[in-house]
Amino acid sequence: MLTTLPNLLTLSRVGVIPLLVGTFFLDKPLANWLACALFTAAALTDFLDGYLARSWDQVTRFGRFLDPVADKIMVAAVLFMMVALGWVSGWLVLAALVILIREILVSGLREFLAEINVGMPVSKLAKWKTALQMIAISLLLLEDSLPLPLPLPLPEIGRWGLWIAAGLTIVTGYDYLRAGITHMIDPEEVAPPRPSSPPLATPPAQPAEPLVPPRVGQGGGQ
Repeated sequence: MLTTLPNLLTLSRVGVIPLLVGTFFLDKPLANWLACALFTAAALTDFLDGYLARSWDQVTRFGRFLDPVADKIMVAAVLFMMVALGWVSGWLVLAALVILIREILVSGLREFLAEINVGMPVSKLAKWKTALQMIAISLLLLEDSLPLPLPLPLPEIGRWGLWIAAGLTIVTGYDYLRAGITHMIDPEEVAPPRPSSPPLATPPAQPAEPLVPPRVGQGGGQ
């Protein structure tokens, strides 16, 4: 059913994307606070919908499809806007690029495996990567909008968190690719082992021809 609470929470992450994009065009620091609040609330639904679906036995095919898709497009939209408006700049753009490339790779791999009825479950390391990624982006959205200075600057923590998430992205992406590449090789492409040639058969021995004694001419003496 599409109207279960876990599915509605998943759909809310898709519905919040236009609002998230719109906050980037507001004046700061209002833009920072609204973007951080919306993204953090949406990130929390990512953990809540799966927990409720398993606890209430409401796991559906629609939810299994939309849950990873909603996460990817939300993260992609926010990272794109942050790079476009300069909230993420310098070398940190590479970390954002690595995350986006991995998401596209894994999405394509899941689509291919689904066509051949092969599942690709989410690993624990990938879940940790997602959690760290969400926290890092939330902190980066705040920038320097906090009214009071803190012992540890939150944007700097967010930058390091995004770099670590990018590193975990490479590791988990490689794990997924290595697990899926075994299903990409067609059996016809694998050359069958060449059978060993049988030993040459010895031709059967020809029977010996019988010896015919020479014919002796008969004399006609009278």
